[in-house]
Amino acid sequence: MSLQDVTDETFERAVLGASGPVLVDFWAEWCPPCRVLTPILERIAEEHPGITIVKINADDNPATAMRYRALSLPTMKVFEGGEVVKTMVGAKPQGAIEADLAAYL
Repeated sequence: MSLQDVTDETFERAVLGASGPVLVDFWAEWCPPCRVLTPILERIAEEHPGITIVKINADDNPATAMRYRALSLPTMKVFEGGEVVKTMVGAKPQGAIEADLAAYL
C-alpha cells in the first residue's frame, strides 16, 4: 500500500480537515531512517484502516515542516480535529509505533 503524499498546499484539506485521526510522517529523501520507516507505516496503514497515514517531504514543503516544528527527521505527528495530539521522533519498529498509536488505531 502506498501512502498519500501531501504538500504545503494540500495539508489543510488532507490533514486538518480530516474526519478521523491522521498520522503525518515528516520525511526527506536524504534521511536513511525515513526510508526504513516507510514500509512500516505502509503496513500499519494496511492493517489499521481507522487511521489515515500521509507523508510530507520536509525539504519540499518547508512551511508546514516549520509550522509543526518537524526539526528532526523522521518526525511523526498525529492530528485529530485539526490539532496535534501526539508527536513521535525517529524510526521505530512496527510494534513500538502501534503501541504509541494504540489510542488512535
